[in-house]
Amino acid sequence: MRPIWTGSISFGLINIPVKIFSAVTDSGLSLDMLDGKDHANIKYKKVNANTGKEVAHADIVKGYKMGENYVILDSADFDAADAEKTKAIEIINFALETEIDSIYYEQPYYLEPGKGAEKAYALLRDALKAAGKVGVTSFVMRNKEGLAILKPYGDVIVLNRIRFEEEIRESTELKLPPVPKTKTKTKEMEMANKLIDQLTEAFDISAYKDTYTTKLLKIIKDKSKGKKIAPAKLKVVHKQSDNLMEMLKASLSEKKRKTG
Repeated sequence: MRPIWTGSISFGLINIPVKIFSAVTDSGLSLDMLDGKDHANIKYKKVNANTGKEVAHADIVKGYKMGENYVILDSADFDAADAEKTKAIEIINFALETEIDSIYYEQPYYLEPGKGAEKAYALLRDALKAAGKVGVTSFVMRNKEGLAILKPYGDVIVLNRIRFEEEIRESTELKLPPVPKTKTKTKEMEMANKLIDQLTEAFDISAYKDTYTTKLLKIIKDKSKGKKIAPAKLKVVHKQSDNLMEMLKASLSEKKRKTG
């Protein structure tokens, strides 16, 4: 793996040099876009909007439009905005991971200690694990300030990028049923809780696979051998009954039949 960022974790007076690596990979298939007539690859060119001519990568600059003109920025300008954060992952404070709602989570990365920083890295990792807490951090990557948490994951410290509050859209424009102010104890609720209990089991991530990609790859291999692909048969979805109790009872019976 190649690091995508290098810097250090700032922890009190301690600085731990680290490299950041992506912790995830796309499980989907890499598909090319082709011309339907001769299957030639489709290429994307960056062209000048005025001349229509292609612009070399070395000649492309970044700018911010103010009024009718652009203010052009270079790498020094981005560093000047906050030079310290471009090279350091600053631990602002510590918190319980359960206090951070999942809607804020964005992207996980692995942190690897730099040469000579193994002891300090292990100290932070093991202290976080013992305390059952995460470090809330702020840093700049690719000219964008990010908020993240540092958490131990096995023998590695994971930097999990999280969104700022202003990046989460309000749900007020959605047409939603009201949340009851007190706990309801209707028969439907009791039945729903029973169904949830019946379907509850210990979470095991290895039990979940990307079956769609596997099936799609099989179709690709079959087509490459000249096999005809039969159209998929969709299950008929009947209109949902307005009688929730009836639906819940049927769901419980279905579960018992499958496990019986």
